[in-house]
Amino acid sequence: MTGASVGTGPESGARSLVVGVGARRGAPGDVVFALIEAVLSGAGLDAADVLEVATVDARADEPGIVGAAARLGVPLRTHPAGALAAVRVPHPSGTVDAAVGTPSVAEAAALIDADELVVPKTRAPGGKATGRGMATCAVARRFPAVAGTFKVSGRKTSTSPVTSGSHPFTMAAMNPPTRNIESAGPDLRHHGDAEVRGLNLTDLAVNVRTHTPPEWLRERIAASLTSLASYPDGSSARAAVAGRHGVPVERVLLTAGAAEAFVLIARALPARSPVVVHPQFTEPEAALRAAGHGVGRVLLRAEDGFLLDPEAVPAEADLVVIGNPTNPTSVLHPAALLERLARPGRTLVVDEAFMDVVPGEREALCDRTDIPGLVVLRSLTKTWGLAGLRIGYVLAAPETVALLAEAQPLWPVSSPALAAAEACMEPRALVEAAEAADRIEVDRAHLLAGLAEFSEVEVVDAARGPFVLVRLERAAEVRERLRLLGFAARRGDTFPGLGPQWLRLAVRDRATTNRFLQALDQAVQALPARSGR
Repeated sequence: MTGASVGTGPESGARSLVVGVGARRGAPGDVVFALIEAVLSGAGLDAADVLEVATVDARADEPGIVGAAARLGVPLRTHPAGALAAVRVPHPSGTVDAAVGTPSVAEAAALIDADELVVPKTRAPGGKATGRGMATCAVARRFPAVAGTFKVSGRKTSTSPVTSGSHPFTMAAMNPPTRNIESAGPDLRHHGDAEVRGLNLTDLAVNVRTHTPPEWLRERIAASLTSLASYPDGSSARAAVAGRHGVPVERVLLTAGAAEAFVLIARALPARSPVVVHPQFTEPEAALRAAGHGVGRVLLRAEDGFLLDPEAVPAEADLVVIGNPTNPTSVLHPAALLERLARPGRTLVVDEAFMDVVPGEREALCDRTDIPGLVVLRSLTKTWGLAGLRIGYVLAAPETVALLAEAQPLWPVSSPALAAAEACMEPRALVEAAEAADRIEVDRAHLLAGLAEFSEVEVVDAARGPFVLVRLERAAEVRERLRLLGFAARRGDTFPGLGPQWLRLAVRDRATTNRFLQALDQAVQALPARSGR
C-alpha cells in the first residue's frame, strides 16, 4: 500500500470511510476536527465508520491533522505528493498544487486507496483573518473486494464487462485506464464523421441538417466574438432554455454538447449497476466505461422492430440510458413506456438529441418534473448545424444539476456557443425548427418509398428521426461501392446489437435522395454473385 501509517487504531471491521484532509501549516486541531465532524454529519455518515484519516507526507507532523485522527481513534495514513498528483480529482486547485505538489490533497488522499467519493472537497468555514478556512476535507468509501474484480493502482476494476452487480461508482476511476477497456466488441468511439472526413462525398453518414447554420444564426454567433475578452456568462442562455421548456432555471445545465453531458453523468452521478439500452448512440456507454463502470446492455431485437420492453431492463439497474428517438434505429418510444423505467433510486437518462426533428416533439419528456430520477439531454447540433461549436444542455432535478455542475470545469461553454443557445430558444428559431421537422418528415417518406423498391433492402419500420436504418446482405460491400459512387453511408457494425449487414442513412432533400437511390441501385447490381449460390 502506498504511504506510511502513523499511529494505531481499531480493527477496520465494518469501517469503510477514508477521510482525506488538507490543511495549511498551523491549522488549529479544533478547526480540523470540527470540519471533519461537520462533513460527516452533513452527509449522514457515522464517525464510527471512519477507517482512517489520510493526507500528504508533507503534513504528516501537522498537529491539527494528527490530533483530529487521534480524536477519531483511527490511524493517520500519509502519501507522497507525487502519488496523490497521479489521482485525478473533480476539484483541482492550482494554488494547492504549487504549495504541496498535488492539485487536491483532501480528495486525492481520500480516493487513492478507496473506491467511491462520497463527499467532495469541503472547506472549513470562515476566512483567513479569523484563522479559519485553513483546512479542507473529503470523504471516500472503500468497498470490500468481490469476485471478478482486481486492484489496479489502488482502485477496483472489472476484469470484463458485467451486466449488473457490484462495481461501484468511482471517482478514482477518472484516472487513465491501464488497459484497453473497449478492446472487445464494437468500436464505441466510431462516429459518422469518420466516414466523410477529408473526402468529397455526399454525406448520408452524419445526421446534421444540411445548409446549416442559417445566416441569421451565423450573424448572432459572429456578433458574440466582440466579447471574447470576457469570461463566458451563461445566465441568459440558461434562462432562455428554461423559458423555452417551461421549467425553473435550476433544472438547466448548459454543456459543451451532449457528449460532455454523458461524461458528467458517468463521473458525477452514483451508479453501481448502469445499463444502456442498445442499439443506440455509443457515447454514453463509452463514457461510463472510461469512468470505470461495468456496463450492462439491454439489446432490443430487430424482430421486434427495436421496440422497448421495459421488463427487459434489470430491476437492479440504478442508471438507465436510452435515446428517443433512438439513434440509429429511428424508433420513437412512447413517453408512457419510458415512464415505466423510472423508479426511486434510479437515474433515467433519456437522450432527446433528435426530438426537435419530431413534428410537435410528441413523446418528449424534457418538460416533465414529476418523474423521479429523470435526466433529459438535448443537443443543438443536429437541427442547427453546430457540431463544431459544441452546445447542448441537461434538464433534470436541481440536485442532479448541481452534482453535474460540480464536475464541470469553470466556463465549460464558450461565449459563441452561449449566444447560439440563446438564439435557438427564440420564437422565430422554434418556428424554423418546426418547419424543418415537417420538411424532414416529407423527405424521409420519399426516401422510404424509394428504398421500398429494393427487394434486397429491409427497412426498420416506423422511422421517426432524420435517418433510417436498413439491413441488406453484404452491406459492407455495398457501402464501399457507394463510396466509389460518391456517397457516404454510416456503417452499423459499431452499434452494439447490430452487425455488418446494417447501414444508417441520413434523410436528405428529394434531389439528393434520388441521386443516392440511383447509386444504390448501381451498387447492389454490381455485386458479383457469390460462389456456391
